[in-house]
Amino acid sequence: MPDLGRRRRLLVLAICCLSLLIVSLDNTVLNVALPSLERDLDASVSGMQWTIDAYTLVLASLLMLSGSTADRLGRRRIFLVGLAVFALGSLLCSLAPDLSWLVVFRMVQAVGGSMLNPVAMSIITNTFTDPRERARAIGVWGGVVGISMAAGPVIGGLLVQSIGWRSIFWMNVPISALAIFLTLRYVPESRAPRPRRVDPVGQLLVIALLGSLTYAIIEAPGSGPASPKILGFVLVAVASLTALIGYERRRDEPLIDLRFFHSAPFSGATVIAVCAFAALGGFLFLNTLYLQNVRGLSALDAGLHMLPMAGMTLFFAPLSGRLVGSRGPRLPLLLAGTTMGTSGLLFAAFDAQSTDALLFTGYVLFGIGFGLVNAPITNTAVSGMPRTRAGVAAAVASTSRQVGQSLGVAVIGAVLAGGAHAAATADEFIAAGHPAWWIITGCGAAVLLLGALTTGPWARTTAARTAALFEEEARGSQREDARS
Repeated sequence: MPDLGRRRRLLVLAICCLSLLIVSLDNTVLNVALPSLERDLDASVSGMQWTIDAYTLVLASLLMLSGSTADRLGRRRIFLVGLAVFALGSLLCSLAPDLSWLVVFRMVQAVGGSMLNPVAMSIITNTFTDPRERARAIGVWGGVVGISMAAGPVIGGLLVQSIGWRSIFWMNVPISALAIFLTLRYVPESRAPRPRRVDPVGQLLVIALLGSLTYAIIEAPGSGPASPKILGFVLVAVASLTALIGYERRRDEPLIDLRFFHSAPFSGATVIAVCAFAALGGFLFLNTLYLQNVRGLSALDAGLHMLPMAGMTLFFAPLSGRLVGSRGPRLPLLLAGTTMGTSGLLFAAFDAQSTDALLFTGYVLFGIGFGLVNAPITNTAVSGMPRTRAGVAAAVASTSRQVGQSLGVAVIGAVLAGGAHAAATADEFIAAGHPAWWIITGCGAAVLLLGALTTGPWARTTAARTAALFEEEARGSQREDARS
């Protein structure tokens, strides 16, 4: 990639963030439309879960494949294809005649979305070559994730209330068209000097693992946890995970390089991403149903009720990026885990939904925590990695986010479905949701603990050793290329 001036680099960052905005915003906007979907398309709890998880599962399954394909064929080219497919999928979703077709079209959307986030991060990593400038750019990137996730309920509420649930998909089409125009004009083409080979076996095993695990969790309340069908999908998930680990360890260029996990910061960032986004997925799912189905609020009023969360995320997401750039990821992670865990505890132990004051406090605390957590996840995942590996590391972090959100919606929805079928009052819904809120509290505690364990001197030593391993491998490859 040619060396670009500061203004051009910032423009490239803005274009990449625009693509991230529509992909991340799309899922949280949909959350606030779930009650409308439930009525219009006669959807069950599991059906509503699938409208979210069909998207996040395909996204998680294809992120790394898309990243490696972009390294080989050209990052700008794949980025443009992703924007076009995402726009097409969005248009089809807006025309879906029933729930089954909506789930299918959400998967089309996700195929396009998978070509955007990891490719955009790779473009950013190769555009901002100065480590300090790159950290700030990644901070902005992480901030956009938080902003889009938090602003979704408000934007979704406004669209659903004023136009209808189909309008949440319409907005992606002109934004994608604008991003395509700007990309063609301002983003230079780039490729990896030594792109990785495609790993079809590893890709199929990842799809089998994520798909079977999520299916088992979502359908367990209806079919029974001990039913042959559910047990069969659990066995498929276990077998896929075992085969994936064994197969990837033997490959020279694996889909998932397990040596990344020798770095404690990278491993910590991966698990923190799963926990934080599982908490977010569960938080939005629970509150959307509570505010609209139990309190009887409109979609717009429900979105406005969640403004405290959105406002705190809007404020703390860019602040977290600056903190990571100046002081490192430790402080934002510790604060994020504390506030997210405390928010979950307010709902689990003190029935925060029973009074507006506690509800407001819970939303504020969760917004602060989620705003703080995104920038350190991405920065920690790629920091210390050679530039040639940074895109792959970022793709794993992005995959972890989507896996976390899928599992959060699946697990929280399953817990709620198991206890809230007949919930007709606020008290009944609150009681049915207690186990789910304890899970969210545990996710916050995990962020706090892992943030403390994986950001200290020992963790930085493991990251340095891992980076040295890859750098030595890269030097060896360069010597072989020179001889040949």
